[in-house]
Amino acid sequence: MANQGIRGFYQITETIKDELLSNDFVNTVTTGDITDIDLSKQTIYPLSHIIINQATVEEQVLRFSISVLSMDIVEQSKEATTDIFRGNNNEHDVLNTQLSVVNKLVQKLRIGTLYRDKYQLEGSPTCEPFTDRFEHQVAGWACSFDVIIENDINVCS
Repeated sequence: MANQGIRGFYQITETIKDELLSNDFVNTVTTGDITDIDLSKQTIYPLSHIIINQATVEEQVLRFSISVLSMDIVEQSKEATTDIFRGNNNEHDVLNTQLSVVNKLVQKLRIGTLYRDKYQLEGSPTCEPFTDRFEHQVAGWACSFDVIIENDINVCS
């Protein structure tokens, strides 16, 4: 059970999970090793996955390097392709909605409610699109960023 008086790993992962789940374009949020998730279940999509890359202990803050993968299943149409730019699937729609998921999270960390709650974005996030990264056809974005939170460990106690 998490120690409620200490900010850290539990708080950052729970806070980001809750924010992602508040988005209409997210059904499931996971964390840890993505290979441990049964990604073949269509009911879990759209899915966001939180990866804590590292934590840096600074004098007054903890800096978390985080990646969030937001993805959904790409569905193929059985109809003839009429638009050679967009193709015969919903890949563009998936990329559009999943970019909006990570963009909303970033904005909440930059100037929104999370920022006011002292979960603050440092620097400029990078977002990299992916398609077909896993065993079945999905598309989405891998967004990497740093978040700082107060280091509330008191060495005098």
